[in-house]
Amino acid sequence: MFAFVAYQLWGTGIATARAQGDLETAFAQLISSTTTSPPTTTPAPTTTAPDGAAPTSAAPTTTLPPPQPFPAPPRGEPLARIEIPSIGVDKIVVEGIRYADLRKGPGHFPETPLPGQFGNAAIAGHRTTYGEPFVDIDRITVGDEIVITAAWGSRYIYVVTESLIVAPDDYALVVPTLDPRVASLALISCNPKFSTRERIVVRAVVDTDRSDPVTLAGTPGAPDLRPLATTLPGGPETSVATATTVPTATSTPTATSTPTATTAPTATNPPVTTAPTVESGADGEEVFESSWFDDPDAYPAVAFWGLLLTAIALAATALSRKVMRNWVGFAAGIIPFGVALYFFFVNISRMMPANL
Repeated sequence: MFAFVAYQLWGTGIATARAQGDLETAFAQLISSTTTSPPTTTPAPTTTAPDGAAPTSAAPTTTLPPPQPFPAPPRGEPLARIEIPSIGVDKIVVEGIRYADLRKGPGHFPETPLPGQFGNAAIAGHRTTYGEPFVDIDRITVGDEIVITAAWGSRYIYVVTESLIVAPDDYALVVPTLDPRVASLALISCNPKFSTRERIVVRAVVDTDRSDPVTLAGTPGAPDLRPLATTLPGGPETSVATATTVPTATSTPTATSTPTATTAPTATNPPVTTAPTVESGADGEEVFESSWFDDPDAYPAVAFWGLLLTAIALAATALSRKVMRNWVGFAAGIIPFGVALYFFFVNISRMMPANL
């Protein structure tokens, strides 16, 4: 039991450190492949001048390649780099929040927008195991900066607005998008340390003046739509821009339209707000409320390594009795027993809660 506790607190960090090293390499390759696309140069057309004059040609034109959309990567693959200077965090974020994802580092809730998109991008991370990326999340204060560098090269600076403690069943209040006109971020972990009794949530809003342009969901590189987040007027007749609705020029009032006292929106009209919707069975909802024996696929592996441990122990005991010296069996069995015990702990961990 003491060995299992030691594995949880320190042994899991070994696997995470190795995974982060591999993710660093993969992330660097993603950045280089998306930021080094050469411009396209169109040769200048040559025209022949009349009466034998020298031919003339216009200056060549150079066009930049159009921005490419960046869909969410597969589960467990690198998505972004997160830096929190106030608590010394510098980690690669992967897509997904299941056990296999969070053992590599912080994970992005797949049902939320990507960082740098309108809506609430949610990221979870362990606080006590697997490299404990969010071990000091409770020390983040209002006004601290969270820097996100996306896999497509864009950089976003979020400013912390609040930190709150919620119950494990408050998923619908902290993860889904509450205002689709604002690019926000939510960092989530367990609270207090060594417990899953509560969740700690740190909210932040993108600083549009120091960040790359914020985009609609699924279209990184789209035209800058940041004014929507700050200048969209309130009122019951105002349409809110979402991932599928973009205001068009027809909604802009013209100089010939004269507002009347009965139709003009006033400053007292609040914007329309709707309760966030939660997809039933979403990964985040399941992990938020996960309990023991979370990964049933681990049962066969736990049984195999448990039986192997028993066989090694019995063989070492039999060897000691045969030669009449206990230390012989101990010396012969300690290395294979330690290896089997490590993999037994690895698979036992799969049966535990994801432990945000």
